[in-house]
Amino acid sequence: MTGFQKIIIAFLGILASALVVAIVSVGWQVYQGWANEPLGAALPTSPYTPFAWPATFTTSSGFIPSLNTPIPYGTPLCGGPRVMTILAIGSDTRSTGYTWGLSDVMRVIRVDFVTPRVTMLDFPRDMWVEIPYIADNLNGQDREKLNQAYLYGNPGDGFHYWDDPGAGPGLLARTLDLNFGVKVDHYLAVNMKTFVKMVDAVGGIDVTFDKPLPNSNDLALQAGLQHLDGAHALEVARNRVDGVFSRGEYQNLVLCALQKKLTNPEVVTKIPGLIKSFQGSVQTDLTPQMMSQLACLGAQLPRSNITLYSFPSELFTGTRIYDPVFGKKLFIWGVDFNVLRGYVAQFQLGNWPKSPESKVTPETESTSFCK
Repeated sequence: MTGFQKIIIAFLGILASALVVAIVSVGWQVYQGWANEPLGAALPTSPYTPFAWPATFTTSSGFIPSLNTPIPYGTPLCGGPRVMTILAIGSDTRSTGYTWGLSDVMRVIRVDFVTPRVTMLDFPRDMWVEIPYIADNLNGQDREKLNQAYLYGNPGDGFHYWDDPGAGPGLLARTLDLNFGVKVDHYLAVNMKTFVKMVDAVGGIDVTFDKPLPNSNDLALQAGLQHLDGAHALEVARNRVDGVFSRGEYQNLVLCALQKKLTNPEVVTKIPGLIKSFQGSVQTDLTPQMMSQLACLGAQLPRSNITLYSFPSELFTGTRIYDPVFGKKLFIWGVDFNVLRGYVAQFQLGNWPKSPESKVTPETESTSFCK
């Protein structure tokens, strides 16, 4: 080989290496751009002033909240933030879209990446609340049931009462903030068809029933360990024969079973593909990177560190109120919003509910932990 040929080969080698570096660099930039791109419109910035509690505030149970929670020390796991708060919404629409439907399920999820710990707080749908931006469309009326906020914000025919890109999730987030002081970073809304497909995509879930599901003769919904497909899981999550608060307990069973399935080693490897397959089928402003962080945390999270909580049922009284929009009396839950604000403030600070080992959690019968 002549000296000239050696120079040519060396030059081609350098050129090939440069091309590989360039391709990898561009590919990484494209991936980073995709991974950090929200899958939906971001939530609007809250205009509401944070609610301040007097130092003497106590709940009816005698629980004295502390508003001075130190920032947790340590490095967040999975590259996540210290705390992420997500508004999770279950839409009752039976279609594949999100232009219609009420928010059948509303849970605020506090994800602590340092401890780690995940806490969920359920909001009853039948509370009579102030919904911002709707009065001009309802002849001056600015109050409706909480689950109406999501419908009024989405772009369905006859609704879409505000023009923010955050749509239904954004208006629901504003409503929760205005009435209860809830602050969320992100949202995730899933309709019934998508929920069924998600459960089926991971091969179903295993649930243990202490008793048969009320008013059901289906063998899959009898007492004992049962394997549920997506349709059965949805039936369990929506069951409210025993009342709205018992429905929350059924939802807890499904959520814990789904979390257990998603952290199965055989399923964890499929999560990136699942995310991609459901892109466009959910309403969310989470990025693929955030979803990967949440999946990573879920694989490392002790099940006892997953707490599902409802407001104490004794705080609520069923009543009826006349609604001019519907021209009839509607069932609603009467409750002192100031008391709920106190619980929300503690929830967001991570002070309530406490860990399973704690003895100071108020109304512990309303707390459940994934086992």
